[in-house]
Amino acid sequence: MSVRELVVLGTASQVPTRHRNHNGYLLRWDGEGILFDPGEGTQRQMLRAGVAAHDLHRICVTHFHGDHSLGLAGVIQRINLDRVPHEITAHFPRSGQRFYDRLRYSTAYRETVPLTEAPVDSDGVLASTKSYVLEAHKLSHPVESYGYRLVEPDGRRMLPERLATHGIRGADVGRIQREGALGDVSLDEVSEVRRGQRFAFVMDTRLCDGVYALAEGCDMLVIESTFLDGDIQLAVDHGHLTAGQAGAVARDAGVRHLVLTHFSQRYDDPDEFERQARAAGFEGELTVAHDLLRVPVPKRR
Repeated sequence: MSVRELVVLGTASQVPTRHRNHNGYLLRWDGEGILFDPGEGTQRQMLRAGVAAHDLHRICVTHFHGDHSLGLAGVIQRINLDRVPHEITAHFPRSGQRFYDRLRYSTAYRETVPLTEAPVDSDGVLASTKSYVLEAHKLSHPVESYGYRLVEPDGRRMLPERLATHGIRGADVGRIQREGALGDVSLDEVSEVRRGQRFAFVMDTRLCDGVYALAEGCDMLVIESTFLDGDIQLAVDHGHLTAGQAGAVARDAGVRHLVLTHFSQRYDDPDEFERQARAAGFEGELTVAHDLLRVPVPKRR
């Protein structure tokens, strides 16, 4: 059975705390694992969460601030130590190539695994597989930053009552799905579009067009909410969002499940982030992330 879930490895912004590791998020999507923003300590958090190097197929870095990328060195070396047998692709802002190179080769180790580099330098599609299309959109932060979005291709949902009306059963159901018609009965007459799932990952940014493009219609939106609304000027000055802003984005974008993360160490009441996101009008499912949490992607509608 396919698994689609978010494994939260770390949720702290800028500096770790006693209870929050630097950033790190693994998305399990069917048979693939996509690691987002491996901050310092990610390799150890993977061990604690039961995530192996063999589970990784892509690494997506939004930007090269340390809390989002210092764990790259350890993760890459672990991939090579464990001799991961499949290709792994790394996406990151092209403007940060020198940082990526320094982290990849920060110490001596034996390279045993081909690591494909696919830098990002504009909005658009980065990769297409049978399970998803991976997109990137530029964000607004003091250093170049991109958010990522997975879109599952739409499918078809067969409608038993309409199949029965047309006398279609058994092997003919598969045939009409493959061929698009059976005699004078079209596939559209006995099925409907099954909308593909959508997942977005939005880290350090002010409000901008990219935030809304990433969040639009998402089943799950993982988004930074570094500050509470009372510190909105700090958020603007440093290129971040508040909990209320994140909630409003999710409300306007029709998000089903909102995951708030990347919290400043100045706050000691995580429940206040949820209260402010709710006050902004978001009524869907909401999770205030904590380290080692597992969050299933909502089932298809």
